[in-house]
Amino acid sequence: MRTLAAAVSIYLLLGVQSIASAAPGDALYARPGKMVAAEGTRLNFYCMGRGSPTVVFDSGWGDWAPVWMIVQPQVAKWTRACSYDRAGAGFSAPGPMPRTSVRIAAELRSALHNARIQGPYILVGNAFGGDNVRTFAARYPAEVAGLVLVEADIVSGPEERRGHAKLTASMRECRDAIAAGKPLPQLPAGSDGAARSCAQQFFFRGLPEAMWSPELNAKLLELVQTKVALYDGYISEMEQMPVDETYLEQHSRSLGSRPIRVLSTGNHGVHSIDSSRPSDPAQQKYEEEVAREQATWLRLSSSYFQLFTNKSSEYVPFDQPSFVVDAIHEVYTQSK
Repeated sequence: MRTLAAAVSIYLLLGVQSIASAAPGDALYARPGKMVAAEGTRLNFYCMGRGSPTVVFDSGWGDWAPVWMIVQPQVAKWTRACSYDRAGAGFSAPGPMPRTSVRIAAELRSALHNARIQGPYILVGNAFGGDNVRTFAARYPAEVAGLVLVEADIVSGPEERRGHAKLTASMRECRDAIAAGKPLPQLPAGSDGAARSCAQQFFFRGLPEAMWSPELNAKLLELVQTKVALYDGYISEMEQMPVDETYLEQHSRSLGSRPIRVLSTGNHGVHSIDSSRPSDPAQQKYEEEVAREQATWLRLSSSYFQLFTNKSSEYVPFDQPSFVVDAIHEVYTQSK
């Protein structure tokens, strides 16, 4: 295995400027885009721009297409850019169970083909979306032009898996309330002592999101309060994460010279940066371990960079969209 020093080319990004504090026209994501048939489901797509290779975005656990509301229009200025909602999420129909990354990748590929969106694709995955795009690349390498992994998830340890079990139990409580036609229940207070509902605990970094318009926030909250399939999909995704991780460990496949960019923040699992929060040595050690494991993905290609920033939470598409856009543009230019 290459050492971290040999495997990583580091760009220290100090004071990277955001493209915008909010994206105009985010109401696009408050209604369905194009519904596309896939294997056993129908997926909601938002595509904009022209050109190739097409950039395809996959979101983190608990997120769907609106997380790309700033990044996607910027990428669409120079090529086609498509975000989508995984089965059950957003405006997409429910999908077959269980919700493994293998199934998610197959559904995405089926929908792209049915929508006549030709590959190869530049795949961009944030957090859990990184598992899905890496699985897509392992299964369909000829259809991949490059990868951008945005603070993508690593293999879960025992403590994280215990946390996952607690999350799914709480989410199931929310799901059952929705199925019974009841209001969202209040969940136990977080570390800050504040009470939280299901909408504030599970989806994106909490609804309402300050980055979004009232119209978009209202529609997303409506989905969270009424759509049982939303909960079913995310519960299954989290339960299947160990299966996804094992698959990726056993099916690693080289992409040759096709470019990869790995974006690391030092804030894995942190939804919002709090500059007043004191430094935690244990958390710092964990973040260093995350960055080292993320660096192992560079072995998939002979053309790679791991890019670091200290100015963003794991929600890089919100906090530093230009960091993501620039990485995608590098991969786009190199893939051409």
